[in-house]
Amino acid sequence: MNTPDPDGLLAEQLLRFTRRVHRIQKRHLLQRDLGVTPAQSRLLRTLAHYSAPPRMADLAERLEVVPRAVTTLVDGLEASGKVRRAPDPTNRRVIRIELTDDGRGTLRELRDARRSAAEEILAPLTEEQRKVFGGLLDTLIDGTPVAEQRC
Repeated sequence: MNTPDPDGLLAEQLLRFTRRVHRIQKRHLLQRDLGVTPAQSRLLRTLAHYSAPPRMADLAERLEVVPRAVTTLVDGLEASGKVRRAPDPTNRRVIRIELTDDGRGTLRELRDARRSAAEEILAPLTEEQRKVFGGLLDTLIDGTPVAEQRC
């Protein structure tokens, strides 16, 4: 007898949902014609979280990629004027990555694109369902069972 595998079904639903989210986000990015790839947009968003310009090694660690991948992303963003390499004021051997004004403008557009994509994705849910979904996502992201979160 073939018994349904509820965890397998849930995993498949999660993967399908993730692909849908990526498709919708990509479409919203392409509609705005920002000239950045999804990986470059992730680097820009990450860069914006630093209070001081980070080193490429810091970005690689935060993005959980190899440093070479960050170099390639920074090369593309620098060529389009969205970031610049700047020498560290205390150690001239260290290079820091800074957002340019154009990069900050692109970041604002990226936020708008992500917001409109999220609105499209969440449109079928009621306000209450959105709250529940957000709580479930927090649980999955944190990896802490709900029972432990209440303690």
